[in-house]
Amino acid sequence: MPSNVRNPDDHFLRTRTKQAIRNVFSRLDYDALGDVYCEEGGAAFWKAHKKKCQTMGIRIAEALKQRLSRRGRSLYVGAGVAELPLLVTETLDMNRIVEAYNLREREVDVLNEACGGLPLTVQASNAQTARGTFDHLWMASVLNDPECFPETSALAYGRADPVRFDPVAFQRERTRIQDLLDACLPKLSRPGLLSTTVEEVTWITDWLTRNRVPFHVEEQHYPTAIVGDPLCFIRLEPGRS
Repeated sequence: MPSNVRNPDDHFLRTRTKQAIRNVFSRLDYDALGDVYCEEGGAAFWKAHKKKCQTMGIRIAEALKQRLSRRGRSLYVGAGVAELPLLVTETLDMNRIVEAYNLREREVDVLNEACGGLPLTVQASNAQTARGTFDHLWMASVLNDPECFPETSALAYGRADPVRFDPVAFQRERTRIQDLLDACLPKLSRPGLLSTTVEEVTWITDWLTRNRVPFHVEEQHYPTAIVGDPLCFIRLEPGRS
């Protein structure tokens, strides 16, 4: 158990929260999600991933519950199906406010329909527009998204073809990634918690180092359901801005 968790003995989710998560997943339109996530084979994809999204999501939600204070604010960049257990946990179990963003409008419609009656809404807009400060920032499998950043993704996962790799396109992607970090990371308070994948840590720690923000990357990793990248937590420590 990491020594710097806030609530080491209070991490199990309430029964009503787990039931709410199950209810949300039972209401999802998997036919529509199949078209969003897959060019073909969407039904088989969700048959394989539906349960994993719930079980792995609950494990991550329990880890977050140990680390976050009640009644705080979280900013989710790229909130999709895999993030649903976390969004439900933060709002129902911890009385926290979540602002969740996703640029795929069709997925947002499906998520919000399934979450009807819960105190959360996913917004089909850019997370850079979020206002105020947050004590938790979720940015997982965003900076290496093959749809948004194909050249960066190829480098991150060791798939870059030295013959066909486009360094000019990569430089454009790198600028967009840095612009995203410049817009979102200053919204995170200190102390604060940042949730990301091990493949994205380099981008984030580079930004924190350049901006002289003290941080600690936790060693414990958590498997994720869809992309499969291990999740980790970065704790921003108090200090002068």
